[in-house]
Amino acid sequence: MLDRNCTWPRRRVFIAAAMLLAAVAPGLLRAAPAAAQTTSPAQSAQPNPDVRVTTNMGSFVIELRPNRAPLTVANFLRYVETGFYTDTLIHRAVANFVIQGGGHESTAPYALKPTGPPVVNESGNGLENKRGTVGLARGIDPDSGTSQFYINLVDNPELDPLPTRWGYTVFGKVIQGMSVVERIGLVPTGAFGPFKSEAPLKPVVIESVTLVTPLQPGASPGSTPTPATPSATAAPPGQSATPAAVPGSGAGSSTESGTSSGTGSTSGTGSAGGSGGTTGSNGSKTKTPPPPASPPGAPPPKP
Repeated sequence: MLDRNCTWPRRRVFIAAAMLLAAVAPGLLRAAPAAAQTTSPAQSAQPNPDVRVTTNMGSFVIELRPNRAPLTVANFLRYVETGFYTDTLIHRAVANFVIQGGGHESTAPYALKPTGPPVVNESGNGLENKRGTVGLARGIDPDSGTSQFYINLVDNPELDPLPTRWGYTVFGKVIQGMSVVERIGLVPTGAFGPFKSEAPLKPVVIESVTLVTPLQPGASPGSTPTPATPSATAAPPGQSATPAAVPGSGAGSSTESGTSSGTGSTSGTGSAGGSGGTTGSNGSKTKTPPPPASPPGAPPPKP
């Protein structure tokens, strides 16, 4: 209400201001929801990239998690983009544990393919080794994973990190075709080619791995992996690696060595270790949680 003592010119100013506010207020109210809508997380969110793995026993789709394991996903997608996985083996199948592949050629002598440099361990990312999840195989060195990956057939908490040891990095999950993965896990296995045990007696071949959905902005796979001399077969979860022979050049170099007993080696010679973690410091490499330390004991490999 206007003051009685207010002069007429002042009243005119107040009336004009009130009329202006009444005119613009509805527009401001209409614009507010629109502005909120443009910044909605639901609209800005992008889907995680999916890849389709096609084998001679069927295909399955993996959803990758670059938000949790950015280095591991970028590393994996570099191999996908270059066709690295075409005609490689699923060289290990253990019922009620894991299947593993992505490193050996699918034709005799089933040699290791040259890979790029290893990736930093990201097992402290909060993703657990649950049934259907996909992890990066590695040797006793926590930062030794390259191209080989495994798929959990059951929940495997012993592969997760603890304050006293490094775990195995989970970077995706099978979202279609888990029945194919389970069938692979039940094939007859034993000694085959360079593999001492747990290898499918009839080769299970990865025919291709292709990108199904686009990458998130800024999540480019990056450059092509630098070719390197094949080193050790990436150890399956619960085991360490052994040196692999390089045709024509003698024994290849190994980034890790196994000293404790296990269930057998996935490469041609030597004994496999049973360590799920390793000692802490590794030169100048920067590591992610959990803090590295010597494990009190290696998790026993599952039968």
